[in-house]
Amino acid sequence: MDILQIVVLAIVQGITEFLPISSSAHLILVPVLTGWQDQGLLMDVAVHVGTLLAVIAYFRRDVLRLIRGGFQVLGLRYGPDARLALQIVVATIPVVIVGFLMKDLIATELRSTTLIIATTAGFGLLLALADWRARTARGSMPDLGWREVIIIGLAQVLALVPGVSRSGITITAALFLGLRRTEAARFSLLLSIPTILGAGTLAGLELVRSGDAALQIDAVLAAGLAFASALAAITAMMTWLKQASFMPFVVYRLLLAAFLALLIVLGLIGG
Repeated sequence: MDILQIVVLAIVQGITEFLPISSSAHLILVPVLTGWQDQGLLMDVAVHVGTLLAVIAYFRRDVLRLIRGGFQVLGLRYGPDARLALQIVVATIPVVIVGFLMKDLIATELRSTTLIIATTAGFGLLLALADWRARTARGSMPDLGWREVIIIGLAQVLALVPGVSRSGITITAALFLGLRRTEAARFSLLLSIPTILGAGTLAGLELVRSGDAALQIDAVLAAGLAFASALAAITAMMTWLKQASFMPFVVYRLLLAAFLALLIVLGLIGG
């Protein structure tokens, strides 16, 4: 991969990972629109690691709570921090199981442009409905019960399909369950930590086994650039949600879907 491709992929990943517009769809679309060779899942995960560091840095207080909660669980103690840690674990289990069972299908059959158009538009409209219903919501993360946590975890499974958006679908579910916008985004971003950490660990082991130094350097560079752009995107979104809604992201998703459909009609890209 040349330096331009790495920079573009890292910035696209960093900006789109935590915004409800599907980073995986954009990472698939970059080579489609530019003619570059598909970077594959390994480089996808490398830039995910950079975004993981960004969410840890932004939500460092919550991450410390999760760490304390983890030790409390191990010590058979239960409190607010332990409850939050267990909620994140429980909500992560469904996507881990389904992701493992469907990894080959995800890597090959679920990366088509037509599918991305359908999921980008469809789940964008679902986010719009959830956002409208949440305009008077007052719920916060401590209000989440185990039923709500399981529902959000099951919703996250849908994000294995490109175009759905992991943050988008979990935010949508949280909004429908009564959380206010900033709290829905906060829980969604914390929920990304174990998922990205697991994928990054597997990719790191694959890099080490490959012995490809150039690939390792590419991955480190991509992770660093993704970290910087993701931290900026998280900060901007959380600031925006304190006074506004998710509708700009809905509009973007619909415009993106229409643009891709037009490219297919014109024969500029395949379906």
